[in-house]
Amino acid sequence: MTSEITLFVNPTAGRGRGAHAAQPAASALRARGFSVRTVIGEDAPDALRRAREAVDGGTGALIAVGGDGMASLALQAVAGTGTPLGVIAVGTGNDFARALGLPVRDPAAAGEVVAEALKGARTRDVDLGRVGGTWFGTVLASGFDSRVNDRGNRMRWPTGRFKYDLAMVAELAALKPIPYRVTLDGEDVHEVEATLVAVGNGSSYGGGMRICAGADMGDGLLDVTVVGECSRTTLLKVFPRVYRGTHLDHPKVTVHRAARVELAAPGVTGYADGEPLGALPLTAECVPGAVRVLAT
Repeated sequence: MTSEITLFVNPTAGRGRGAHAAQPAASALRARGFSVRTVIGEDAPDALRRAREAVDGGTGALIAVGGDGMASLALQAVAGTGTPLGVIAVGTGNDFARALGLPVRDPAAAGEVVAEALKGARTRDVDLGRVGGTWFGTVLASGFDSRVNDRGNRMRWPTGRFKYDLAMVAELAALKPIPYRVTLDGEDVHEVEATLVAVGNGSSYGGGMRICAGADMGDGLLDVTVVGECSRTTLLKVFPRVYRGTHLDHPKVTVHRAARVELAAPGVTGYADGEPLGALPLTAECVPGAVRVLAT
C-alpha cells in the first residue's frame, strides 16, 4: 500500500465541522508516517472527479470527511476498486459510519481508528447496494419518507433539519396509500398498498432511524421493510419506535430479504443515502464485498 493517503473533504459538513475535522485526521495519519493530500471539490461532480483521479492514481486510501452525502460520493469512487475507504463522520446523519460501528461526530477518535487500521492493514469488505450505476451504503427510501425529502428539498425556508420537520407535517396531511409492486429476486411478487418501502443494505437512515433494523452489511442480501397502509394516528404512534428498531414487530410492518429488489409505484421518487435516484420503477441489487473499509 502506498503511503500517500487522500482526505476527501466537505468543508460545509456539520455547519463547518467538515474542514475542522480534517485536521485531527491528517495529524493522526502523519504521526504514523503517512503522506496526506486533501481533495476539496467546487461542487459534487467536481469533488467526485477529483476523488476518482486520486483512486486511479493509486492512493493508499480515500478518507471521506463529512456526512452521508460525502460518504456516498466516496463510494462512487472506490466501490469495486479495492482502494480502502475511511470515514470521518461529522455530518448530520452519519448513518453509514453508524452501520460500520465507527465514531460519530468525534473526528479525533475517527482519525485514530483510520490511522490505526491503515498502519495495521486492518480492512473489512462489506456489501453495497447498487441501482444502475449508483452505489449506496445505507437505505433506498421510497414512499412517505422520500416524499418528505422531495418536499423539504423544494423548500427555501426554513433552513436545516427544521424544514424537513415541516415537510413531514405537510406530507402527513396529504397521507394516502401508494400501490406498490415489489418483486424479490425476479420471481416473488408482492402487490400491496403501502405507506413506504425501504430497501436496506445498512440498518438506518435520517440520523439513526433504524428502518431496516436487521440489515447486515455482510450477508449478501438487502432487507426490505414494507410499512403497509396506515392512518396518520398509527404512523405517528409507530414513528418513535423506528429509532429503536422495534417498529418491525408492528402488524402493519413486513420484512423481506432478497439479493435483488424491483420497486414500482406511481409518482414516487427513490432516494438512496439521502440522494435522489429518480422516479420508480427502480431495481436495487446487493453486491457482496463491493467496498473495502477501514474499521476496528
